[in-house]
Amino acid sequence: MPELPEVETVRRGLNKLTLNQEIGGGDVLLERTIAHPLSSVDFLAGVAGSVITQWHRRGKYLLAELSPRGWLGVHLRMTGQLLWVPLQEPLQKHTRVRLFFTGDSAEGDRFTSQELRFVDQRTFGKMWWVPPGTPPERVITGLQNLGPDPFSADFTVEYLALKLQNRRRPIKTALLDQSLVAGIGNIYADEALFLSKIQPTTLCTNLSLKQIARLLEAIIQVLQASIDAGGTTFSNFLNVQGINGNYGGVAWVYNRAGVPCRVCNTPIERIRLAGRSAHFCPQCQQSTCPKN
Repeated sequence: MPELPEVETVRRGLNKLTLNQEIGGGDVLLERTIAHPLSSVDFLAGVAGSVITQWHRRGKYLLAELSPRGWLGVHLRMTGQLLWVPLQEPLQKHTRVRLFFTGDSAEGDRFTSQELRFVDQRTFGKMWWVPPGTPPERVITGLQNLGPDPFSADFTVEYLALKLQNRRRPIKTALLDQSLVAGIGNIYADEALFLSKIQPTTLCTNLSLKQIARLLEAIIQVLQASIDAGGTTFSNFLNVQGINGNYGGVAWVYNRAGVPCRVCNTPIERIRLAGRSAHFCPQCQQSTCPKN
């Protein structure tokens, strides 16, 4: 958490609220949040004077184009939040980085009335400044190993079948591998497997082409549904305006252990798989089920 739908929700919010505004400066409250450059002073000097022209998403990473000064990269990791808040709002307890914007405020000050705050309780989140002329993946090395985005033209049944055919590990574990497909985490792997009627413990090598096609369709379906709902909030995800995501209320299996399945009323089960939880319906997700 956050996964692709949550990061996409944040990206869309940032594009509505922060574009064409100049970063006038900032404040780094936790040094290790800055992954590049090594000095927070250099980070703030790098982004200052830049205008955000567009926010992009690659998997779970956020990338802001800075004109004329390169890129701003953000990875929210487990508990990171980007919040667009009034300057006068008291600092959240776990605020790590603040970015101030210049312009014409109602009070006639140099800074606008809003700022962008990076709040991160667990402190695993990171920010990067990528200098002009440098590809982001050269500095943000995690980008180098990402598989295709689920919504890209490269994510096809043929691609997925090729990647899964020789993997002797559970499909749930494979879906969490960002080199296979970028952006899927625990929540949406469980949800997609339910919609495709595949048990999470099924070995990749045992999947038929028909099942793989159904899985790909389910991945896209569940991710889009969550984006439309503003993401999922089970613990601390908020969009840039501090609003919870609503997908959790309609989830098929995730976080519903012991609760009746929405389709067949069989209690949802939860198991541990490669150190992670996996939720599934033992009736709907079995190969012998007539509905499969």
